[in-house]
Amino acid sequence: MIKIAIDCMGGDEGLAVTIPGTVQVANRYPDTHFLLVGLVDQIEAALERAKPANRSQFEIVSAAEVVTMDDPVEVALRRKKDSSMRVAITCVKDGRADACVSSGNTGALMALSRFILKMLPGIDRPAIATALPNVKGGGTTVLDLGANVDCSAEHLLEFGIMGSALVQAIDHIDAPTVGILNIGQEDIKGNDQVKQAAQLLKSSHLNFYGNVEGDDIFKGTTDVIVCDGFVGNSVLKAIEGTAKMILGQIKLEFKRNPFSRFAALLSMPVFKRLRQRLDNRRYNGAALLGLRGVVFKSHGSADELAFACAVERARGAVASNLLSKIIHSVERSNAIKSQNE
Repeated sequence: MIKIAIDCMGGDEGLAVTIPGTVQVANRYPDTHFLLVGLVDQIEAALERAKPANRSQFEIVSAAEVVTMDDPVEVALRRKKDSSMRVAITCVKDGRADACVSSGNTGALMALSRFILKMLPGIDRPAIATALPNVKGGGTTVLDLGANVDCSAEHLLEFGIMGSALVQAIDHIDAPTVGILNIGQEDIKGNDQVKQAAQLLKSSHLNFYGNVEGDDIFKGTTDVIVCDGFVGNSVLKAIEGTAKMILGQIKLEFKRNPFSRFAALLSMPVFKRLRQRLDNRRYNGAALLGLRGVVFKSHGSADELAFACAVERARGAVASNLLSKIIHSVERSNAIKSQNE
């Protein structure tokens, strides 16, 4: 039985999204148990409205406070000690849950997770990783997406190790290819940090491809792409904005032009496939890697479908022993490093 703790109060919509989204996953996976963390009366009412197929899959865990999207990290850490976010993470630490999913404040979630769960041995920095859609019909896993603005070459190696383990666990690829984001594919390109990281990745046990550029994310050139959090977060926001703009412009053109409306009827199957391909809801659920526990971050504005995708990704990480894969990969990397020294 896989057990997942849900921060029911997090995100822009809270219970209106987290409960129906979780129920979707519960109905698909009867072997999974959910700890619904938050305000008990409100959770009970939302669960009743959602009408789960099997009520026994759910356990309500009381938490009297809520970390808002605007709360500073200090408030989440020091003042709101009975928040739904903190209690959900603590369920993982205490062994009551195998994973935690929250769509709440990203900074607070990262800080609380690191404070409560601590870091895995051999990992210095946590990283945020998620899959972004590519033209091959799958996803390219990119990290870090904002947890670390400044990174050393060694940190980028750690990201490669953790990202590779994540893809092995979630996508079931035995030897994922790993690239490092750069301004060109040539070895001479990039700053000293990226060049040093490329050398470390090349001498590691990872299936290192080499330097990749921004468009390689969409091409699916590699399974994993590593970068520092400043670059990664900028790339993520640009992709989200571009996808929304493209879909918005297509819809607007269909409304404005009668010929476009006629063409739309003929091309509707193609448009539906494009919309699905660009729908970032399908890729919702970023893993907070490097912790002594499985924590997934859903987008704060996620709807039911997107939140369900995040919960399902967390479940898949647990089922595929993500933590064990990361630990084994770190140990292997350290052994190779010791041999080279």
